Amino acid sequence: MAAADTAEDRAGPAHGPAQGASQAASQAASQREPQAAQSSSQQPRPAASGRDLRLDLFRGLALWFIFLNHIPNNVANWITNRNFGFSDATEIFVFISGYTAAMVYGRELDTSGVMVTSARILRRAWQLYVAFIFLFVIYLAEISYVVGSFSNPLYAEEMGALQFLAEPDVALVEALLLKFRPANMDVLPLYIALLASFPPILWALKKRPDATLMASFALWLFATHTGFNLPAYPDDRMWFFNPFAWQLLFTFGGWCGLGGSDRLSGIVHSRLALALAWLYLLVSLLVVTSWYWPPLEGLVPPAIGDLIYPISKTDLAPLRLLHFFALAIVVVRLIPVDWPALRSPILWPMILCGQNSLEVFCFGVFLSFAAHFVLNEVTGSLTMQLTLSVTGIVLMVALSALLSWYGRVERDIAARKTASRRGS
Repeated sequence: MAAADTAEDRAGPAHGPAQGASQAASQAASQREPQAAQSSSQQPRPAASGRDLRLDLFRGLALWFIFLNHIPNNVANWITNRNFGFSDATEIFVFISGYTAAMVYGRELDTSGVMVTSARILRRAWQLYVAFIFLFVIYLAEISYVVGSFSNPLYAEEMGALQFLAEPDVALVEALLLKFRPANMDVLPLYIALLASFPPILWALKKRPDATLMASFALWLFATHTGFNLPAYPDDRMWFFNPFAWQLLFTFGGWCGLGGSDRLSGIVHSRLALALAWLYLLVSLLVVTSWYWPPLEGLVPPAIGDLIYPISKTDLAPLRLLHFFALAIVVVRLIPVDWPALRSPILWPMILCGQNSLEVFCFGVFLSFAAHFVLNEVTGSLTMQLTLSVTGIVLMVALSALLSWYGRVERDIAARKTASRRGS
């Protein structure tokens, strides 16, 4: 698995996701740096001064939401954003991943050239691939142990592991090809595919950003209208997250990370855009609520329903995209880049998880299945649901703290070795 302090997790200063932050905000942030540096010894600081902590904050929040959503019959997952609109944590994760990748590797492209940067991106994709295989093996071992120990094959069916138990040799090969994935593991292969194909996209974004974004949009249109997707295993399935559709959000994140957000500043900070964003969020909230709350049943007229349904997550339906854009506009207006609370201990755990996203995601997959098992085999009480949810998040934070501490130790050792060689 990748180290905790990978280049992407150590992304430098930015203006923030999908917000087109103004120059005034950036200047205000830079003016605060001396004061922040003076107080750094008094309060925990999960990031260096000048870094846009919103990226880590919302990536950490997305990881917490993904963990909660992966626990079936859990009242705690009702607080996640999937229950309040068309989009969910996946959109947040993919966009921020594209944003940070473009920032980090865009700078590398300027200093080291295309070949070196492409090699670094592919190396990172390989690290993700190794993490996926490691996660697959341990996760299937966890499921198989529970199925065998408790003589309950429903776990294998529910978690999508029946093919592995029926023909493990074939399933393992298909997993190596990223075609076979048990439940809750679909995000990681999507990220691998997006990052592995990123070198030419990054180069194009640096040379012709608008044309590249338009080409990405055209590919999304083609994928959503034709169903063009990658095959999965068993043979009658396709990838749950269609990479030809989801690449649009990843590319848009990269476009914003390379300066596109500044160009959107006028739109994002206009009163009209904010009003329309709030209106769309309210409408989507009412529509989603009508799926679960009987008093609102029938809120969407059949004629409208025929137009908007299904709101496909696989193909990143337009309503999901629009909901994410609206949510991003509102968040950017409510949380500026220099928001003091971003450096408070209260948000530190979430930010810390965002800075160790790969390890936290993999750990969350294990924890979610363990919580699911406890709720089924021990007790599914409300108290147990809340206890397992909170415990899982605490363990994810603890892992992040451990990884961050180890990363700091390694950097300190490297710095001392460098100083020693220079002194000699």
